[in-house]
Amino acid sequence: MARYASTICLIAIGAVSALGACGDGSATFEGNSSGQGGAGATGGSMGVGGIIFPGGDSGPGGTGGIVGGDASVPRPCQNLECYQNKCALGQCKVGTCAGGGTTSLSGTIYDPAAKVPLYNVIVYVPNAPVDPIVNGATCDRCGAISGSPIASALTDAKGQFVLKDVPVTANVPLVIQVGKWRRQITIPTVASCADTPLTDKNSMRLPRSAAEGDLPKIALATGGADALECLLRKIGIADSEFTAESGPGHVNFFNGVGGTAKYKNTMNGGAAFGAATTFWGNVDTLRKYDMVLLSCEGQENSTNKSVPARQAMQDYLNTGGRVFASHWHNYWLEKGPAPFPTVATFKHQADLANPFTADIDTSFPKGQALAEWLVNVGGKSPLGKISINAAQHTVDAANAMVAQRWIYSTTPTSVQYLTANTPMNEPEDKQCGRVVLSDIHVSSGDTSTTSTQYPDGCRTTELSDQEKALEFMLFDLSSCVIGDKKPPVPPIIVK
Repeated sequence: MARYASTICLIAIGAVSALGACGDGSATFEGNSSGQGGAGATGGSMGVGGIIFPGGDSGPGGTGGIVGGDASVPRPCQNLECYQNKCALGQCKVGTCAGGGTTSLSGTIYDPAAKVPLYNVIVYVPNAPVDPIVNGATCDRCGAISGSPIASALTDAKGQFVLKDVPVTANVPLVIQVGKWRRQITIPTVASCADTPLTDKNSMRLPRSAAEGDLPKIALATGGADALECLLRKIGIADSEFTAESGPGHVNFFNGVGGTAKYKNTMNGGAAFGAATTFWGNVDTLRKYDMVLLSCEGQENSTNKSVPARQAMQDYLNTGGRVFASHWHNYWLEKGPAPFPTVATFKHQADLANPFTADIDTSFPKGQALAEWLVNVGGKSPLGKISINAAQHTVDAANAMVAQRWIYSTTPTSVQYLTANTPMNEPEDKQCGRVVLSDIHVSSGDTSTTSTQYPDGCRTTELSDQEKALEFMLFDLSSCVIGDKKPPVPPIIVK
């Protein structure tokens, strides 16, 4: 990306997308008169960062304009567009492929540990520098992404992708992204009119640290009944990203009831975690984070989840926050402000059998993908099933009007995983937050206690089936928000 980042400027994704020379905000094409602004007999108005089509004369203009000119005259290709085999915008640099063929890249995208293939990761070739990622709760809906992509694809339930119509040139930039996880790499060579397989796992994975790319800002509250904090190391996040709130790391821990309360002396100097009650009691503190993960505390502990805190959690979600609420953190929804209590039929029952075999709801696209993905990543249960240790029962049913069940049982009637987009009861195009409610303890052989210093309680390195399911949910929680009844689609390519 750096090879052209200093010489081009991106402005428009919409009816027209193009790149111009940096400086006064204009783009000068062959046959054009250049200038800032612009209006002419066959040309429209253009503001700073806009484009003039061939035939438009230049002149003073306003700011913020998008393209004018004669819509019947196509603009020239720009930058990497000119190296696509299907280029038809003039000034094209390569020929077409025989028989309707294409130049493509293919591969598998993995988690930061380079162990587990991931579903629904965007892979694309940008035609401009991508925008910086800003951490904190933001309204990120699925649609256009930065960098004016000219080729895009999504990974399937095997974590695999085929990216078609890739430019035929050296050092092709490639972006790997899901939500605010983003890594940018360069492909040295691409074979024309053929597929170039990308097989290096270490390259084809999400970043482990800020040194490799972008990560979401994550807050995690510990709890004595589930060592959720250990999962983040298992999926490959580097230890350098676990720091105190004042540190540069993307993961901050907060001490919940009964959970780990400090780092070991060789990590961050043995610093103590901040109090979970202070953290979640203020919406401004919550909004600093892209994701909030809440480990089970062993009971509801209603006294540390005040009415103002519950309102703050709802406000955070309604402005684009993402929350994973493990067992007993159902309290945020069950006893939260309206309409949160309507998300499910809550009924606290005895723990389920251990182990317990549950069903995966395959009636919606991502549910079917989860079922297939678990088999593909080595799950031990048959397609559509999952064996769970320490499964709980606080939810009888999900309210289909506002929530989607993912893992459930009919004997007894119960739901182990559900999701809801927020604000609830709003049209889909107004929703950009997301919450996962889990009745599954995810830790497998790991412990979190007040006398355990992080990461000493993290004794295992391999993921159990239910931890794999959580990893799927974790990256789904990270991704852009769409209605669960819709299949994910690649970003729009604007020509």
